Amino acid sequence: MIREVITYILMFLALVLTQVLVLNNIELGGYINPYLYVFFILALPFETHDNLVLGLAFLLGLTIDVFTSTLGIHTSATVFLAFSRKYILKLISPRGGYDFGTAPNLQSMGMSWFMTYSIILVLCHHIFLFYVESFSFSQFFSTFARVILSSIFTLILVFIVQLFNYNPNARK
Repeated sequence: MIREVITYILMFLALVLTQVLVLNNIELGGYINPYLYVFFILALPFETHDNLVLGLAFLLGLTIDVFTSTLGIHTSATVFLAFSRKYILKLISPRGGYDFGTAPNLQSMGMSWFMTYSIILVLCHHIFLFYVESFSFSQFFSTFARVILSSIFTLILVFIVQLFNYNPNARK
């Protein structure tokens, strides 16, 4: 139990530092902004209490906002991601439900399930984030292009992180 808590604390710190020091400095043509920090919320175990997920999302978003001076945009988008997570997990639940003690990852749930889970939640986060950031529908299509391109780049990074921990011989 303690080892898992320490692992998640280290993951939180590593993702925040990676986001703030490296990824926030990447902006390709103004359309691609990778946000790997959402992986923390995606990777929380299934049985994590909903209030804890929301609290961690608030803390994660607030930490990113403090470093980027974005006045709560990341906080609100990350809390929206955490709120949506509960419903998406119910929507794509396997027939027998989720196994206790597992986390939503490529290793335990398989490629198609994890892709569906990640794509939906990253799109939810990015749509909320970019439309709140622009706060207008006057540039709907350029903002939508930013959502799609940034989501693709973020998903590529999420899958790269997942592949570092993937062991094909250890699958159920």
